Amino acid sequence: MALAYLECSRCGATHEAGRLHNLSPCCQAPLLARYDLDRVAATLPRERLQRRRPGLWRYAEALPVQHAERRLTLGEGATPLLPAPRLAQALGVRRLWLKDESRNPTASFKARGACVAVSRAWELGAAALALPSAGNAGSAAAAYAAAAGLPIHVAIPRDTPANLRAELQALGAHVLEVDGLIDACGAKIAALARTHGWFEMATFKEPYRLEGKKTMGFELAEQLGWRWPDAIVYPTGGGLGLVALWKACEEAERLGWVRGPRPRLFAVQAAGCAPFVRAWELGLSHVEPWPQPRTAAWGLRVPRSLGDALVLRVLRQSEGAAIAVGEVDMRDWVGRLGAATGVYTSWEGAAAVAAVPRLRDVGLLDGRDEVVVFLTGSGLKYGADA
Repeated sequence: MALAYLECSRCGATHEAGRLHNLSPCCQAPLLARYDLDRVAATLPRERLQRRRPGLWRYAEALPVQHAERRLTLGEGATPLLPAPRLAQALGVRRLWLKDESRNPTASFKARGACVAVSRAWELGAAALALPSAGNAGSAAAAYAAAAGLPIHVAIPRDTPANLRAELQALGAHVLEVDGLIDACGAKIAALARTHGWFEMATFKEPYRLEGKKTMGFELAEQLGWRWPDAIVYPTGGGLGLVALWKACEEAERLGWVRGPRPRLFAVQAAGCAPFVRAWELGLSHVEPWPQPRTAAWGLRVPRSLGDALVLRVLRQSEGAAIAVGEVDMRDWVGRLGAATGVYTSWEGAAAVAAVPRLRDVGLLDGRDEVVVFLTGSGLKYGADA
């Protein structure tokens, strides 16, 4: 297997990859999976990829699960990259693509991270899994835990929409409702995991959800003919997806799959919960918790992130930025996008589309740019609240 070690994202210390880890033992910081990329490049040239079936595991050599029989699949990956020429013209960019992650199992991008993280936890002997969730991460993890035959415990805010609660229960999750937001759920599930020996899979609290999500980047480059767009606009709660996309850029370049300039990455948050935007505007290298988050986009209602330093570093390295959009814009763009393209996206995806004209207005995008917007989930996930 090409997985070589795990690296502390704060101090760079290396840790053995052959056992279950949460945060780094040295700094209690997120861990990053590191590979022997020369080995991967020798065994997986682009030409070999072209002969493989679509899906996440076509990139198996650059992923952490060693044994093929432990690679769970529910049909994740191979999501469409949809051209939106009329919308591009209306928004003032040269070309606009919609990467529709709602086509994944459980109708969101969270399936990619759950697929790889649950597979790796299963391979390394986890007996039970646990995580906090606003809904989508929990349902994705529950689906793959069910496929592996592993029990899973999911803590959700008490005001989580009923349809998401029902989905979790239908997938066999043990659901714990918590007063508060995702951070309160995280504290509760961490305490229970310590007591009962469950393996915790919260955002940035283990290294392999990120590995699943980096396949969004590999797949995007492949769909564009092994090149990057000028810019990627991405709805951001905890920020794991942004870090995963940048890791995909780094690794694809090292593997010789992609040459040419990397994309600028733009984080989009709700104006009522925008800790990364505030940190970006203040020039900080860390995020302060957002007091009293208020947004109907529950995937963006994340007051703080364990990976804050990583996310801000990626925005700087990519010469991107963080920007906030309001509730009215998000709600309007659910309908406007659907009417213009036939794609019914979630509020989080609508936030990313709404950010494009704002980025154009402030000069961070212009008429020469080719832009990819990630639609991270289906509007159907919102049920009657959409």
